[in-house]
Amino acid sequence: MTTIELPTYDQFIEPILRVLARHPAGMRAAEVHEAAAEALQLSAAQRQQLLSSGQLVFKNRAGWAHDRLKRTGLSAAPKRGLWQLTEAGLAYAAQHGAPLPEQEVQRIATSFHRPLGGHAASAQEASEADTLLATASPDDQLEQALTALRTSTAAELLESLLRVSPHRFEVIVLDVLHGLGYGISRDDLQRVGGSGDGGIDGVISLDKLGLEKVYVQAKRWQSTVGRPELQAFYGALAGQKAKRGVFITTSGFTNQALEFARSVEGIVLIDGTRLVHLMMDTEVGVTSRILKVPALDTDYFE
Repeated sequence: MTTIELPTYDQFIEPILRVLARHPAGMRAAEVHEAAAEALQLSAAQRQQLLSSGQLVFKNRAGWAHDRLKRTGLSAAPKRGLWQLTEAGLAYAAQHGAPLPEQEVQRIATSFHRPLGGHAASAQEASEADTLLATASPDDQLEQALTALRTSTAAELLESLLRVSPHRFEVIVLDVLHGLGYGISRDDLQRVGGSGDGGIDGVISLDKLGLEKVYVQAKRWQSTVGRPELQAFYGALAGQKAKRGVFITTSGFTNQALEFARSVEGIVLIDGTRLVHLMMDTEVGVTSRILKVPALDTDYFE
C-alpha cells in the first residue's frame, strides 16, 4: 500500500482543542478522532493508513495530541474513552483565538518533557527540545520515543488507579508485588482488607508454610500520606508481630513520613510514581510490543 502523508500529531492539537471547547461536557474519544479528521480534511485513504501495530495512524496521532493537552492541564479523561477540557482548557480556548501561534502549539506538543507531576515545558524548553531532537542520532531518537511512551503510559496508569475501587486497587498492588517475585505463587498473596483490618490490606507468604510474611497497606489517595498514617501501620505490624511491611499509595509521602520510615526497620514506601513504573516493569495493567531494530552483524561477514 502506498504511504500517504498525514498531518503530524502536533497538527491534531488545535482541532481537538476546538472541538472539545464546543462540547464542554466532553466527547467520546472516537467522536473526537472523527471530528479532528474532518477538521484536517483527511481523505478516506488517509484515514485507512495503518501503523505496523495495526492501529489507524490518524487515531494514534489524535491520541498523542490529546495526551499533550492533558499534560499541560488543558484536558482530561474523567472516564474511560471520554475526553473533556478542564476549566483551564476552556479558558485557554476562549482566550486564544484560531489559529494558535506555532510557538504555542510546539509548547503543548513538547509537554512530554515534563516529569510526572511536574510543570509543563516553557517556550524556551520547547525550543531546546526541538534542537536536541533535530541533532539526535536515530538511536537517541528511539530512546527519547521510548521515554515519551513510558511517561505517557505512567500518567494514564495513575489516572486509571485513581478511578478503580479500593478493593480493586488492593488486588492490583498484590499483582505487582507478585510480579516482582514475592510469593512462590499468586495464591501466596492474599487480600485481607476490610473493616477491622487494623491497617493491613494484604499479606504475602514468602514460604509455603507461611512462617515468613510481609504485610501490605494499599491506599488509593490523592492527598499525601503523613507520619500518623505510617505510625498506625507500624502499630498494626507490631500487633501482627510482623517484621516487614510495604506501604503503597497513589499519592506521595510527607517529609515527616519519610523520616519516620527511615527511623524504623522493615518498612518500604512506594509512592504513585514508583508504583506505575513498577506496573510497567511487571506488565500489570499494560501490554508491551516487540520492535525489531536491525543492526549489522559484522561477525557474519568475517
